[in-house]
Amino acid sequence: MPASRNGSNSAAESTGGFQQPGLVNGEHFMIEIERKFLVVTNHWPKGERQIRIRQGYMVNDQGIVVRVRQKNDDFYLSLKAKINTSSSYDFEYLIPADEAETMFENLCSGRVVSKTRHEIMHDGMRWEIDQFHDENDGLVVAEIELPYEHFELSLPDWVADEVTSDTRYRNARLVTTPYSQW
Repeated sequence: MPASRNGSNSAAESTGGFQQPGLVNGEHFMIEIERKFLVVTNHWPKGERQIRIRQGYMVNDQGIVVRVRQKNDDFYLSLKAKINTSSSYDFEYLIPADEAETMFENLCSGRVVSKTRHEIMHDGMRWEIDQFHDENDGLVVAEIELPYEHFELSLPDWVADEVTSDTRYRNARLVTTPYSQW
């Protein structure tokens, strides 16, 4: 997956948030292609938009994740299934707050991750910087969704090592092995 700090690509003119539609047996689904990087913690710009996120994990098994998610005042049921290191099927449905709270309380067994997401534009692409809280306090990770798997990405100077393939940095893993225990 090529990446350069100085390179540009005409597809980078988009605002980010790419998801590729697919069709299997007549049913629609979305494929998320994303890369993940550590952030130089004292150097990144604060985002124009901040979203408080709470994610509770109901199923987290062999690359399949079912979670309930709160983004500020909205609640979602989310399903993800890994395709490969950087791609996954991704479904997310808005659900009522009371149903979401019931799921958090009764189906997640304390498997919850909290973070603040900062959205930042760089070279026409939307980066999401996740600043983790609680047992993952101190961890700051940048994610970017790409239009296709081998997209040439221009890296901002506030990202460090790529951790896309390091499973320790997956949210579903941080709920069972938090950053504070590394």
